[in-house]
Amino acid sequence: MTSRIDSQPDSQQLSPRDIELLRMTIRLSEESRQSGHHPFAALVADEHGNVIATAGNNSMPPEGDPTQHAELAVAAKAAKLLPPNALARCTLFASAEPCCMCAGAIYWCNLGRMVYALSEHKLLGLTGDHPENPTFSLPCREVFAHGQRKVTVFGPCMEDEAAVVHAGFWQANA
Repeated sequence: MTSRIDSQPDSQQLSPRDIELLRMTIRLSEESRQSGHHPFAALVADEHGNVIATAGNNSMPPEGDPTQHAELAVAAKAAKLLPPNALARCTLFASAEPCCMCAGAIYWCNLGRMVYALSEHKLLGLTGDHPENPTFSLPCREVFAHGQRKVTVFGPCMEDEAAVVHAGFWQANA
């Protein structure tokens, strides 16, 4: 199977609206943390930059569901609102690089583009060996590369900004 992936590791090719929407996900991740959840968030925007859906993370025990990562939740919301051909022109923005489960959801929901702030590698440095976030060291680009549809990926972008919301969280919740 041929790889179907575009790799852009920096924010230089993002529009001002892309940067604004990525910053919005970082603010949403702060809200997620303030409401007692893990500090992650995501949103889906259409090709014109209009926000279609947002989601925080709801995977934290005891009431959370470990599959309810922000990226998976927002992809599912968007898929209920738009047909596949419209989703292919949408972008999922995430405060952190999607794990392999979330990358699969992005792929299966037919989202054509994604932009993320914090890399999985840098996230691991922040979380350490935390039992609530056993980092899965599999880049989302690797997951997308094995699919038949193209998902254009931009990231990591603005890692330092995205890391601020994680400061002290994983140590306080150990």
